[in-house]
Amino acid sequence: MTDLLNLIRGFLMGSADVVPGVSGGTVALVLGIYPRLVHAIREGAGGLGSLLRGRWAEARQRLAGVEWRFLLVLLSGILIAVVSLASLISHLLDDRPVEMAAVFFGLVAGSILIAWRLIHTHDLVRNAVMAGAAVAAFGVLGLRGGEISEPAVWVFFTAGAVAIVAMILPGISGSFLLLMIGMYGAVIDAVNQRDLGLLAVFGLGAVLSLAAFSTLLDRLLRDHHDTVMSALVGLMAGSLRVLWPWPDGTDTARLAAPGSGEWLGPVLLAAAGVAVVLAVGRTARRVGHHDGESARPGTRPGE
Repeated sequence: MTDLLNLIRGFLMGSADVVPGVSGGTVALVLGIYPRLVHAIREGAGGLGSLLRGRWAEARQRLAGVEWRFLLVLLSGILIAVVSLASLISHLLDDRPVEMAAVFFGLVAGSILIAWRLIHTHDLVRNAVMAGAAVAAFGVLGLRGGEISEPAVWVFFTAGAVAIVAMILPGISGSFLLLMIGMYGAVIDAVNQRDLGLLAVFGLGAVLSLAAFSTLLDRLLRDHHDTVMSALVGLMAGSLRVLWPWPDGTDTARLAAPGSGEWLGPVLLAAAGVAVVLAVGRTARRVGHHDGESARPGTRPGE
């Protein structure tokens, strides 16, 4: 039963990762597995580092402590989602951009409410960090880059390294960063065409980048939990810029008001998105307490 739940969690994370503007890290946070995921990746990265330095005994000990079953099942769900939904999501973003943006806006807005509850101390410092992160994300996400035609192999490596950091951070969409640097179309095409060579290069960049970044993130979550969570809430709030439905939050940085008669449907879809996330979060907390995830490293009792 636990494996099935983790497969579904991975599928939901992968579904988010193929959407520009939605973060798989946000989904992991909502589902209650974010600290556990970061810790497991950190342990794996530490073991890999020890292996590369020739510290065989240390590497064996650290790698043995990794929750491999949890990671592999989760990764399987992510891969299933990416392969099966890449083409569908691409078509929906083209054919129903306003409706899709409204749904995603609601999903992220609901995620902000859940993440807010994970901050134990709301003081001046945390609120300042939150506001600063929101302003920074809002500004950065207004930038755009032109699409790269026929990118070189090393560009796929770089794209993987950049995107994976965003994918694990709630509020920062890896797919949107790919869109910003002009690599979203190329990566989606590689997935749809099953170009295993380019996807392997992309994956290698992602793995190496994640190994380096996860150690820092795990330490920050452990030692500065409320400050980090405040920054993540701010990032999610700032990321709402790219999901504003009018005229198309997934395709342009320009924000506009809805036209006459164009607001009701998107507002209802956004509200439905919020309701879904809150319901999923409530269910995830119950499941997390049942299978002991709230006691994993990096969390506090009762989270």
